[in-house]
Amino acid sequence: MTCPVVPLDPLVRDRPGETRRLREITPLARIELPGEVTVWTVTRHAEARKLLTDPRLVKDIGQWDLWQRGEVTRQWPLIGMIDAGRSMFTVDGPEHRRLRAKTAQAITARRVTELTPYIEEQTHLLLDDLAARGANGAAVDLKAVFALPLPMAVVSELMGVDHTEQPRLHRLYKAFFSMLTPQDTRLAVIEELDEFFTKMVADKKAAPGNDLTSALILADEGGEPLTDEEVVGNLKAMVAAGHETTISLITHAVRALLNHPDQLDLVRSGAVPWETVVEETLRWNTPASHLLMRFATEDIDVDGTVIAKGEGLVISYSAIGWDTAQYGETADRFDITRPGPIRHISFGHGPHICPGASLSRLEARIALPALFDRFPGLTLAVPDEELRNMPIVTQNDLAELPVRLG
Repeated sequence: MTCPVVPLDPLVRDRPGETRRLREITPLARIELPGEVTVWTVTRHAEARKLLTDPRLVKDIGQWDLWQRGEVTRQWPLIGMIDAGRSMFTVDGPEHRRLRAKTAQAITARRVTELTPYIEEQTHLLLDDLAARGANGAAVDLKAVFALPLPMAVVSELMGVDHTEQPRLHRLYKAFFSMLTPQDTRLAVIEELDEFFTKMVADKKAAPGNDLTSALILADEGGEPLTDEEVVGNLKAMVAAGHETTISLITHAVRALLNHPDQLDLVRSGAVPWETVVEETLRWNTPASHLLMRFATEDIDVDGTVIAKGEGLVISYSAIGWDTAQYGETADRFDITRPGPIRHISFGHGPHICPGASLSRLEARIALPALFDRFPGLTLAVPDEELRNMPIVTQNDLAELPVRLG
């Protein structure tokens, strides 16, 4: 039987409709990525968990048949997500364990917890700014003023990035992810990011501080230290995930609660904890839409459908989060009262699970109650149907979230 191909819209004009189309094809679907590149994607929770721990699927782009044949080159718009230099995000097996162990030494639970006072301080400073900009009933973009600068400030504090560089980093990552960026410009952005983090690593080697970059450089327990290239690769990916994920989590949680005032009342009354809001948002409107990519080192049979050796596999977290077999017939609805723990895999599963998941959760658990406590009359400033996603295939990111503070 021929599997239908679902083309992914590079402008993300109908994410819910696209997600439903993928959900109709389970457990594997064929998708067409921008640039007319066709690969497999997994759309069901149970199969995704198995594939994310299958050693026959690797991150090495050299295993991809389209790359081997020259059908995908550095001119492909999504190449920077796959051919991204050496880091724990691009290797597998013992080398992945070595690189991840060094990061685990650096981004400990204690280090994350120690950021709590800083997150609280930044949250209240940004809420003051939000209040000033939204005075007298003026509409204000919650994303630009609150949801974006908070995680950017936190990840910069964690990594030891000069805070004056935050606007530059945001500009670079925005251009890197956007499908509207010309590829020559994107390649120049990738080069600029490499230069930025390479200089940062050199500066931290000369004068280490109490930050993630210095900790990665100095992490030498348990074998060979990280090379400069490995530190740069880890940092480049971690700052991207470290702010993009949390921007999405905060904006989509606010949007969902404003569109479900009965559920907002439950949270405000204490009947449902904010942790549940965070987890349901992560499941229902997951920050990563389609995570690129793994490659089959041999044929892999999934319920009678074969991912052939050399083929690519994308993890479609949007579709997985709406899996009715896992979450019931209301899987496509936001519902903080759904029974039982919300066991999603929106931060990944297996060896490559997101190392910054606890930090993103912490930021949201601080930011959301503080926002609604400060502005109990918060409302959307435009009809929900007017909200638009950024033109990013891999990330689920609103272009803006206009609100009135009430």
